[in-house]
Parts: sequence; C-alpha cells; structure tokens
Amino acid sequence: MMPRLKILAGMVWLMGLLGADWPQFLGPQRNCTSTETGLLQSWDEKGPPVLWQMNVGEGYSSPVIAGERLVLFHRVGDEEIVECLDAAKGKELWKHRETTNYRDPLGKGDGPRSTPLIAGERVYTLSPGGRLLCLKLANGEKVWQRDLLTDYNVPRSYFGVGTSPILESGLLLVNVGSRDAGIVAFDKGSGKEMWKATQDGASYSSPIAADIDGVRHAVFFTRQGIISLDPANGNVRFAKRWRSRMDASVNAATPVVVGDCLFFTACYDTGAILVRAKKDAIEELWSNDRSLSCHFSTPVYHEGFLYGFDGRQEAGTEFRCIEAKTGKVHWSKEGFGCGSMILAGNNLIVLSENGELVSVECKSDKYREKARTAVLTGPCRAHMALANGRLYARDNEKLVCWNLKKRG
Repeated sequence: MMPRLKILAGMVWLMGLLGADWPQFLGPQRNCTSTETGLLQSWDEKGPPVLWQMNVGEGYSSPVIAGERLVLFHRVGDEEIVECLDAAKGKELWKHRETTNYRDPLGKGDGPRSTPLIAGERVYTLSPGGRLLCLKLANGEKVWQRDLLTDYNVPRSYFGVGTSPILESGLLLVNVGSRDAGIVAFDKGSGKEMWKATQDGASYSSPIAADIDGVRHAVFFTRQGIISLDPANGNVRFAKRWRSRMDASVNAATPVVVGDCLFFTACYDTGAILVRAKKDAIEELWSNDRSLSCHFSTPVYHEGFLYGFDGRQEAGTEFRCIEAKTGKVHWSKEGFGCGSMILAGNNLIVLSENGELVSVECKSDKYREKARTAVLTGPCRAHMALANGRLYARDNEKLVCWNLKKRG
C-alpha cells in the first residue's frame, strides 16, 4: 500500500506543478479551490506581472478555462457574446453572438450573471433572459438552444437568470424555477428534457455535486431553500426550507461541502446553517445570523474553518474566519465588500468588490495580509479564475490576466 500512496501523492504534486483547468463556476470542484502549487503569495505595489488585458462588455459572468482556451460570456450593446480566447495570449479564436432585448427590471445591469461551463468539446451558457445555449468549443458553432423562461413559463425574477448549470451523469442540471419544473435535467448532447423535479423557484445560487454517505448528491440552494437530488433521476434525497420571510430577498451563495456536512448561507435576516448529510436526510448542527451571513459571495472551506464575507452588500461587509463545526468567529476584517477568493495551498487570493487584489494567509488565528494592489474598477462581482499559473479577473470594462508562477 505504501508505494501506491507515494505514487498517488506524487501525481497530486505533479498536477499542482503542471496546473489545472478552471472549466466552470468556482473552479474544478466548485469550491473556490485550486490544486496548483508554486504560485506567488505576495507582490509589490504594482501587483503580479500582467500578461495581457482586453476590453470587455458588461456582466458578472466569470471566465472559464480548458487547456489553452478561455471562454468569456459578456454583453456589448444589444448582443450577448460568447468569446473564446487563447488563454496565454488573449488572442481571439472565435465569437458567437446572440441578439438580446433583456433589461434588468431594477437597473442592476443587463449583462450575463451565469458563468459558462466547458465540458469536453462543448460550452454551455445561460443568459439572464433564460437562453440555455450549447456551442462547440472548437469553433463556437451552435449545437442546440432552449428558451427556458418560455418553455417552462417561469415567473419573472428580480435580476434575471443568475444560476450557473452543472453537468452530472451526462445531464445538465438547472434550477429553472417553474412551478411544474423547479429543477430540470437536460441531455448534454441534444438539450432534451430528461427529468424534472420540485416546484422550487429559481435562486441566484449555483448547484454543486458531492459523494456523501455512499451516494451522489446534486445539491441546490433554491429560492425556497435546501434540496438534494439523485442527479441520475431527480429523486429528492432531502429538503429543508431555508430562506428569508422577506419576499424581496434572494439566496445566492453556492453551498459548501464540509466533510460529510453542507454549509448554506444567506442575508435578509436568514443567516447560515451547517447540516450533516445522509443518504436521504439531514441533521442540523448549528444555525444563526451572527457567524457568516453571506449575500452572494461563496465562502471557502479549509482545514476546519470557513472564510467568507459576512453582511449584505448594500450595508457593508466583514471578511471573516469562522470555525465550521461551531460557527465561532475567529477574526474579522473590514474593507472588502462582497469580494471573491481562491484558495491555493495555504493562501487566499482575494479580489475585493472595489477592485483590489489581496493576498491573505489562510490561517484561523488572525488576519495576515501579504500584499494588496488596486487592479480593477469596481464593482467587481464576477469570480476570478486560476489555471496553469495564470490568474484571470474582470470588471465591467476589462479582463486581465496575471502571471502567478514563481520564477526560477
């Protein structure tokens, strides 16, 4: 057994050196975590070396990377553009354009919120107007399209469609939000409906998948609350209502796997909850509105602790570290807004809402900042991406690629 363990450890080490793709929202495992090693952990006042940058349209959709291809989903004028770039150089490889008349009813921006998904030779995008699109990664050619709001008679939402689809068991899973089709599975190759389940409204949270208690769970944080399904057939494993009593509220942070537990968090006097998951049931371990109530930024879990942005965006937030098993706050730091972060080794790469790139030690005893540089113009609400030693981040004006590989 020992030689095999050494081989596996060596493979993990080698993968860290070679880099990894970032093909979907929040990274390979949808947990804001990179396996890469040998990255810069601090930099001077100019920030990490810039490899390239380009002008972009509006939206809060994150870049995704597979191999040397980067896919960006943004809006320019009355067109939604899916754009494929050379990830190392920023050179355009192809563009796919779709006209749109979407207007945000509350004036919070008309660009995409959902992040693309790269799976094999296909790219999947979901527009704020409900257009679910499948394209060929090689050239941007359209494979199929579904108009979800029309197909399922979905009620109007506050800020358009904002969930990012996930691929499980060969199926594309989406929190559609219809009374007859809360969650729907589509065949990845044709877009055909394969199953539908629940009557849960759509949220701005994105689903995750995890193996817990010997079975596969597709976990959603819908408008109504917590749902786990069997991704193969849509059978509900467990459900728990967890949402604000305020109608004008949203669930937006993505669920976080904490061992055999699941962590959910929201604002609007709702708060956070940690549950232990079984095959077909959950047990609440703790819940409160004092520890880590996140508006839309997803926390990161590392070695028994959760790191995230506590508080509603409009009222101000605190960057916090809490003990996962109890909810006890270990430290707090102001000045980040609803930022985003990536865990790489024992370091957090943080992008504040106002556009500062910050390096922070991922330690529970106290807040330790290693570097801070203003790099973008806020509000920065798209999540970053990290692949092959390159960090990517955007605002509503530009996309920037930095080199995080150590020299020598």
